[in-house]
Amino acid sequence: MTNKAFNATKSEKLFDVFNILFMMLVLVITLYPFLNVLAISLNNSMDTVRGGIYIWPRQFTLENYKTIFQYEGLIQGLQISILRTLVGTLLGLLSASMLAYTLSRVDFQGRRFISVFLALTMYFSGGLIPVYILMRDLHLIGTFWVYVLPGIVSAFNVFVVRSFIDGLPYALQESAKLDGANDFTVYWRIILPLCKPVLATIALFLAVGQWNAWFDTYLYNGSKEHLTTLQYELMKVLQSTQQGGSGAVRNANDMAQQMTQISPESIKMAITIVVTVPILLVYPFLQKYFVGGMTLGAVKS
Repeated sequence: MTNKAFNATKSEKLFDVFNILFMMLVLVITLYPFLNVLAISLNNSMDTVRGGIYIWPRQFTLENYKTIFQYEGLIQGLQISILRTLVGTLLGLLSASMLAYTLSRVDFQGRRFISVFLALTMYFSGGLIPVYILMRDLHLIGTFWVYVLPGIVSAFNVFVVRSFIDGLPYALQESAKLDGANDFTVYWRIILPLCKPVLATIALFLAVGQWNAWFDTYLYNGSKEHLTTLQYELMKVLQSTQQGGSGAVRNANDMAQQMTQISPESIKMAITIVVTVPILLVYPFLQKYFVGGMTLGAVKS
């Protein structure tokens, strides 16, 4: 082995230094907003008003989180949010993948019409009032399924999955057909396993959308305490805090004491952490599927 591998030129060393500094800058820019939010949420509210909080709390406290979790509706809201995230993600994946597989079939004569119809839904909407009337006529208002059924089919997700399926070797489907497999068997035993990367991506989109949703609760189930969601309850916590804490405490003495410990800014940051951490915990389990080329070598020439 020559000394060239060990003796880098001056320009190569300069490039390495620049590359390291640039990646460190990217890391700081990426992590700083989250660390800043976390630091403010863990800092004393009255001290936070002074400013100067960056990535480490100046006066550590958990009062901001205690204020949030003292609300009785949070536990019920957490259960409904978890349930709607699981059910909505699962049904969304099944509907998107089934429809995408159908539209990817060249022998399906209606695929052009359905594709155009789906594309139109991405640009045109009926509006808030017609959608509310539709939900009312379908008797979905006041039920759990109003969170899931209206968004069970997403045109964007269907097109993403269909594009991935179009890139798969069609010989796999032909071989399965020759072995006697029907369309559902091809979809379930061949297409779905090969679509893990795109399905993981779509699952993350669906899960984040369902987890962060609160406006549909406000519209359809605002008066149903057993169907409230975590984000809707946290929105009420923030709103009551901004209005002077009237909804956060039960009497005047508690109000006077608590208003010296919390502020809307600190509560806002604590709420941000509460709704963000669950998604961050899910992401590592899906990250390994965010790669392509799972079908490389599947068909031998």
